[in-house]
Amino acid sequence: MQDRAAGGAPHLAFSMILVPTDTPGYTIVRETPVLGLSGAHCEVRYDDVRVPSANLLGPRGQGFVIAQRRLGPGRIFHCMRWLGQAQRAFDLMCGRLHARSAFGEPLARKQLMRQHVFDSYAEIQSARLLTLHAAHAMDAGQDARVEIGAIKVVGARMLHNVIDRAIQVYGAAGLTPDTPLDRMYRHARAGRIYDGPDEVHVDSVGRRILGAYAAGGNWEFGLR
Repeated sequence: MQDRAAGGAPHLAFSMILVPTDTPGYTIVRETPVLGLSGAHCEVRYDDVRVPSANLLGPRGQGFVIAQRRLGPGRIFHCMRWLGQAQRAFDLMCGRLHARSAFGEPLARKQLMRQHVFDSYAEIQSARLLTLHAAHAMDAGQDARVEIGAIKVVGARMLHNVIDRAIQVYGAAGLTPDTPLDRMYRHARAGRIYDGPDEVHVDSVGRRILGAYAAGGNWEFGLR
């Protein structure tokens, strides 16, 4: 809810309020399918809705601040889930490489197929260590905006790439609901948009790192 009366900086002009679903004027228009998936993302209409002031969530004008406090840990949770999904896709891919034969030998003996394994391993492990580092920075009380922004982008791209390779290894079967890969692939694509699209995080991380140099400092990777 925009709250112009709150005054101050633009990001302090928003407040959060709780609206019970049985409030007059509150209507769920529809559940919006996302890439063919029903995920409880709804289009909601508010028609002259009124709630008591006690329904204010947190201090007045702090809606944006509250959202940001949730988004940091929330993005780390996304990356943790993505690592689990990537592990599943990796397991499926490696199992398929041993089970499927072509031209008289298992796919696991094909050099180009091993490239899929190498690339996936490298991306999963990189994203895993970046995620652990970001979580450590938060536990240490650091701002960690660079670390969190980086893993949001790297993690989402990693997941998409690993599932895409697994589908490639399965061939046509990977495009069907006979494996979980088709559903995983559709979920993975959304990861590059929700909680901030890649472009926003890339710009923010680059701006913050360059800002450290503009202030006469640098970015010491080993000290973060």
